[in-house]
Amino acid sequence: MPVRPAAPRPPIAVVGVSALFPGSQDNSGFWRDILAGRDLITDVPASHWLIEDYYDPDMTKPGKTYANRGAFLDPVDFDAMGFGVPPNIVPATDTSQLLALIVARKVLEDACSGQFESADKDRISCILGVTSAQELLGSMVSSLQRPVWQKSLRDAGLPESKVQEACDRIYSHYTPWVESTFPGLLGNVVAGRIANRLNLGGTNCVTDAACASAFSAVSMAVNELYLGDSDLVICGGVDTMNDIFMYMCFSKTPALSKSGDCRPFSDKADGTLLGEGMAMFALKRLEDAERDGDRVYAVLTGVGASSDGKSKSVYAPVPEGQAKALSRAYSRAGYGADTVEFLEAHGTGTKAGDAAEFEGLRLAFDASGRQDRQWCALGSVKSQIGHTKAAAGAAGMFKAVMALAHKRLPPTIKVDRPNPKLELEKSPFYLNTRTRPWIRGPEHPRRASVSSFGFGGSNFHVAMEEYTGPGKRADRLRTQETELLLLSAASPEALAALATGLKLDAPGTLQRRAWELAGTFDANAACRLAVVAKDEAEARTKLSAAAARLSSGPFSTPDGVAYGQGAKLGKVAFLFPGQGSQLVEMGGEVAGLLDAAIVPWDVAAGVHMGAERLHDVVFPRPVFSDEDRAAQQDKLTRTEWAQPALGATSLALAEVLKALGVAPEMAAGHSFGELCALVDGGGALDRGAASRRPASR
Repeated sequence: MPVRPAAPRPPIAVVGVSALFPGSQDNSGFWRDILAGRDLITDVPASHWLIEDYYDPDMTKPGKTYANRGAFLDPVDFDAMGFGVPPNIVPATDTSQLLALIVARKVLEDACSGQFESADKDRISCILGVTSAQELLGSMVSSLQRPVWQKSLRDAGLPESKVQEACDRIYSHYTPWVESTFPGLLGNVVAGRIANRLNLGGTNCVTDAACASAFSAVSMAVNELYLGDSDLVICGGVDTMNDIFMYMCFSKTPALSKSGDCRPFSDKADGTLLGEGMAMFALKRLEDAERDGDRVYAVLTGVGASSDGKSKSVYAPVPEGQAKALSRAYSRAGYGADTVEFLEAHGTGTKAGDAAEFEGLRLAFDASGRQDRQWCALGSVKSQIGHTKAAAGAAGMFKAVMALAHKRLPPTIKVDRPNPKLELEKSPFYLNTRTRPWIRGPEHPRRASVSSFGFGGSNFHVAMEEYTGPGKRADRLRTQETELLLLSAASPEALAALATGLKLDAPGTLQRRAWELAGTFDANAACRLAVVAKDEAEARTKLSAAAARLSSGPFSTPDGVAYGQGAKLGKVAFLFPGQGSQLVEMGGEVAGLLDAAIVPWDVAAGVHMGAERLHDVVFPRPVFSDEDRAAQQDKLTRTEWAQPALGATSLALAEVLKALGVAPEMAAGHSFGELCALVDGGGALDRGAASRRPASR
């Protein structure tokens, strides 16, 4: 479709990120959950509404919902005094306002590298996507129904004294009206309270585009930066409303899954489920971020927006309208959809919604002119956390930003088989159902996009790419589920006392103890102990067992415990393996550990090896039958693929070891491994040789 060329605008840097979603309360936890493919959908907790009161599998039953599952935030400690919020007004303040304060402060601390208090707050704005329906509002409106209660009870024949007594008892279940109730239930005060408590002097407002609210806020935020009205804008989406009213709204549409699960683009998809949470991003003009030495997560290159126009229904999705938003985003970005390799879809899991969205995606991507098929990974975080409504776009943007920053393609879960009506094999898209390293050649940076659509025909699409400039890149988030405890002492007895005396009682102390011990560990000490543990209980068990064995001399166990004594070991040599040890996805986790480990793969991606690239064979797109998986393994065993695959894997492993301080004095190889040794062990060959030499044989 023809799109008028957009006027050039400066790229926008994402310099801060903060997320609060089901299952975790920080960025690392949520990103870890995404990569692990963790299913965070559960039964509705009693803190929200009682299943026995409102659930009925009959979709037509008045006053009932046929869905009783969703994704819900864990309890969060709110330090009212720390934010200057009087504790007595907390009950009269909507949960969204309170939790948004926590996330906003975190994103600003992240953006300012912990120096937010000294920042120029007068040029910082807060623009958030928040829908008009707030949980406290419904409760306060319900508390005003006393005349209805009275009439019903009188009509039932109760004496007046009993009528008033019953009404008083009903009213006691509601939060009483106080002076602070009015601002406490307003959606716009989500942003207003942040600006008030954090002393921000720029624009503060909220935007409502239904389930696209977060991206309407992002769109307004980038315009603030384009116009020069702000120097830093925090934007995103906030939604904590999963009460029975919201379930009733989605049930009577009807849009919720009858089977109780959210499976975007799956052949079993039958509706969405509701989630809750929030994410915020600190945006800044890229040139300003580089000038100020900010850490950059990703670069926002374009935002496209559109309306569906006149259609058969105000809430029915229109593929052509959605495609316009995509085309406008790429026009603004200055590149085509043919260079986008990861797309986080709106992907609600409804049959009509997914089909319409996929048609719109095809319209926009096919217009790029690229002829090959299935080059772009497609996914939806809603498969893990449900539909977070006003925060839906923010959840998807978090996933895409982290994918770019960490060079990993995150999974979408619950797709045993794709919806055959989509005909994925004939499209630019494939469903990425497992975490894979994101390998990219030298042609252009990694590029990702995110869609978000709302009732009323509001369509938004955000285009982003990885940061490759001269400035600082954001630190990688820790995604490993285990910690390494390093202990050292002058004698076995002293080491045993240290191991058994380590305080690991409270949940969450393992990570801090690991960090503290890393700072005090002496690699030259006479006695050294290393323990890998996933939680405090496992750490205590392993430390106790190790302490009992120290007197018997050095040992190591398969479950991650090692004890050493005396001087350091001798010189280190690297021995590289030969052909025969290759497996599909080998080295995939290693390539995601640090940037240095992915370099050999990126180098190999730039080596011409025919119609396919090496990483497409080693880390192939997911398939859905045993026959197809066997074919992928058979292909990798061919010499023309096996040898360069071993080369890239071996060199990536070597880079990880070197990053950990394990440097070889010499390198050797078995069979094909000799070539890797020449590349790694002194520069006899450049890194591309590990792919070029076997490919040219």
